[in-house]
Amino acid sequence: MNKTQFIKSIAETSGLTIKEATAAYDAFVETVVKSLKNGEKVSLLGFGNFELKKRAARMGINPQTKEQVKISASNAPAFKVSKTFKSLFN
Repeated sequence: MNKTQFIKSIAETSGLTIKEATAAYDAFVETVVKSLKNGEKVSLLGFGNFELKKRAARMGINPQTKEQVKISASNAPAFKVSKTFKSLFN
């Protein structure tokens, strides 16, 4: 399912128009991004948690030249599924 199909499904399920469902989707994504940038964790009960993980600087290897390369520290968004949501599939 791609973004367009997802938004169409939201519209059909909720009774919203495609335009309203697109606005809701965009607002959701914007809110999650804004919260993560502010260092906040987003917890959606029964679904999962969005959080920002700090990745330490490390040494890597360039696969073409086999030369060691320094990889700088970074932040990476992560999503962890809740046990409730996961149990729906097992």
